[in-house]
Amino acid sequence: MESYESVVIGAGQAGLSASYHLRRLGVRHVVLDAEPRPGGAWQHRWDSLTMQDVHGVADLPDGLAPGGSGERANQAVPTWFSAYEATHDLPVIRPVKVASVTSVGDLLAVTSADGRTWLTRTIVNATGTWTRPFVPRYPGAETFLGEQVHTHDYPGAEHFRGKRVLVVGGGASAVQFLGELAPVTSVLWATRREPVWRSDFDASRGREAVAMVAERVEAGLPPASVVSVTGLSLRPQEQEAARLGVYERRRPMFTRIEPHGVSWSGPLADGETAYEPVDAILWATGFRPAVTHLAPLRLRSEHGGIPLLRGSADVQTAVTAAYDSRVQLVGYGPSASTIGASRAGRAAALAVRRELEAGLEAGPGDGSGDGPVRSRRDQPIASAPASAGS
Repeated sequence: MESYESVVIGAGQAGLSASYHLRRLGVRHVVLDAEPRPGGAWQHRWDSLTMQDVHGVADLPDGLAPGGSGERANQAVPTWFSAYEATHDLPVIRPVKVASVTSVGDLLAVTSADGRTWLTRTIVNATGTWTRPFVPRYPGAETFLGEQVHTHDYPGAEHFRGKRVLVVGGGASAVQFLGELAPVTSVLWATRREPVWRSDFDASRGREAVAMVAERVEAGLPPASVVSVTGLSLRPQEQEAARLGVYERRRPMFTRIEPHGVSWSGPLADGETAYEPVDAILWATGFRPAVTHLAPLRLRSEHGGIPLLRGSADVQTAVTAAYDSRVQLVGYGPSASTIGASRAGRAAALAVRRELEAGLEAGPGDGSGDGPVRSRRDQPIASAPASAGS
């Protein structure tokens, strides 16, 4: 079986950036992508999301991102990714859904759900979060007779016309959904925390947000929402919903889901009722990192996160798994943004080259079968991890 110097898992923004830099460094690699066509998670975004709606898409290396037009994001970005793959002759193989990554002596075996295997000296994991939508558990959820939909499957505002919709979540997606839904149907908004509104978001606040994520993951905790730092803002297309007072009528999280609505227990604010009837619940509650295929490598800390090593002051270039230096994670933790993913792609490629060079210097190993790799789950790298994610 042919072995590679590196295998990139995922062909979204982070995976394409990593592949570009690996090719420039002369690293023999392939990119395994679960999707049948280019576009990563963008091809699955809802039709009403335009390039004007997204919060900025960073350029790829040597590839300008599409501008903020009225074009649908689920068309513009996949078209851009497809052209980028072709222009730079990136070695993408699809569709390949990776089921597991295991250690086989000096090598890593990347195995697909249909039984194919690629052997490699290193991997760059760029699987993002889209395939792992998160819906919190609430008592009575299984008794609800209406429709429950996650952001992952949002069908557009027209689908909900004539229904009373409960939007759950305090992030930008929830604000966008309320902006679309309020002009066409009745809506209710519930969040765990009081929303933080800001109109002065700039680059410094962006750096604060990334630093906040890094601080949490340094302690091995799951990355928190950055909304508490960046704040929420309303775009022109959401002003009608604001005029209708939707954003002012936010309620705290309910305690139970009933067959035809939701209920609250405990003290209520003036004007609030203990029960609200709803026909549909839209869960804008985020996603979790798609890293279950890495479980056999035992990369997680006791806190449930995957610690990463930071090689510089830039937290977005922390990519090397602390418990196995053959593994790089991009678009993960502090690099989980389009600009962070692009930066992390270059950092991952450089880390791969260092790992390959160190392996050559170390030689074939001591005959134990462990080879030249310097880090394992039971023999972590000597320097302390600077960041971690869940």
